[in-house]
Amino acid sequence: MPHNPKALKIFLAALGGLVGILLLAALAVMLLVDSEAYKQRAEAAASDAFGMNVSVEGRLRIGVVSGLHVTLENVRIRNRGTEIAFVKEADLAIELLSLLQQELRYGSVVLNGVHISIERGRDATYNYEKLPEARETFPALDVREVTFAGLIVAYADKASGSSVESSGCSGELTNMRHPGGAAFLSRVSLSGNFACSEVHGENTTVSDLKSSVEATEGVFNFKPVTMRVFGGQGSGSMRMDRSVAVPIVHVSYSLSKFRVEDFFKALAPGRSVHGLMDFSTTLSMRGRTRVELRQSANGEMSLSGMNLTLAGADLDKELLNYESSLSFNLVDMSAFLFAGPIGLAATKGFEFARLGQQTGGSTQIRTVVSKWKVEKGVAHAKDVAMATRENRLALQGGLDFVNDEYDDVIVALIDSNGCAKVRQKVRGPFSNPVVERPGVLASLAGPVRKLLSKARALLPGTRERCVVFYSGSVAAPK
Repeated sequence: MPHNPKALKIFLAALGGLVGILLLAALAVMLLVDSEAYKQRAEAAASDAFGMNVSVEGRLRIGVVSGLHVTLENVRIRNRGTEIAFVKEADLAIELLSLLQQELRYGSVVLNGVHISIERGRDATYNYEKLPEARETFPALDVREVTFAGLIVAYADKASGSSVESSGCSGELTNMRHPGGAAFLSRVSLSGNFACSEVHGENTTVSDLKSSVEATEGVFNFKPVTMRVFGGQGSGSMRMDRSVAVPIVHVSYSLSKFRVEDFFKALAPGRSVHGLMDFSTTLSMRGRTRVELRQSANGEMSLSGMNLTLAGADLDKELLNYESSLSFNLVDMSAFLFAGPIGLAATKGFEFARLGQQTGGSTQIRTVVSKWKVEKGVAHAKDVAMATRENRLALQGGLDFVNDEYDDVIVALIDSNGCAKVRQKVRGPFSNPVVERPGVLASLAGPVRKLLSKARALLPGTRERCVVFYSGSVAAPK
């Protein structure tokens, strides 16, 4: 390009004029705009939009050098006296052309240091729910991009005492649109992805959580959702339809090759269980509350594993003399069988840790299969059994999620034909179940059973009547 002093001079003059105009505009904004008054208007508009109390406790800065930007510091959102969210810094890039059209469109929104707190009260209401008289509407929204970093989400249930908290979360949402007039989740459309380094629960820590999300007019698809749990790799998807009056949720999830010792360590302190297991579930639910979701749950759940080791307890030795002893407990021995559908929830009511307290040794668990069908919030046993080197235990009955109680659950020690040798029933709530004594005929009549066995041996063709208790996939020990 040939050197042209006149052209360069014109270019520099134009550039200087442009920079001057921008600087003067920025100076005019800072001098003429009352930031405190603007902050109050912003607080009022945001409070009206969210139906909650929004306050800006830090500075409000306006810049025009790289486009119109509004930066808010220390933003708090409260509802009914409790804090829902805190944002350390929010930077909003506003499209100037939209202002000329008397609209408000955001080119981008950058959120840093966000902390969201969700609480479920003892009355089963959530702290983000609005009062009945508050209007469930949302203003029109059009945002090209929202990015967030340093996000923390905390959930606490005051009724149960449980809590979950995620940390190290970041992500972005693009093309976020809402036509206005309806509740936010029922009409919003967006695309995006997010990731959290860890999610801490009462007995579980999830790491490396990642997901993509697509939403169209209130129908959300989270796919794929991946994570690390108990040393295994989990993956799945979730579809949530908030466009209808009663929300619909569909969940599909699998966790492969997870370490059972991590899963059971909170359940059985002092006992060491080793091995790898697989879990999968598919559930469909609909409802506005957790109770409604439970009542409508339908689907399947499955837990399986092979070649597991239970240290500190010899179950086969415990079962060897079952006919003359009532010191054993089939329910304690079959804790694996309950773990498929509800993990620690149903098993916390009895002491898995009591296994083999007087025996020591170890148990080789050859196979565990725990398959359940869920109908209207009740998990019904389909194929639930486990086999050691010398014995098989099986389970029949249901687990009622709606009322948190056992539904005619029977655990049995079964023979090679699948007939029950000893039965034990569990009833009552998960938190405080009643575990009945082993079946009287099998456990108290040991000497009589031995005499009958000898009599049948002397009378060919005489067979003991057998009602098959289990005919599933877990084979009898050889």
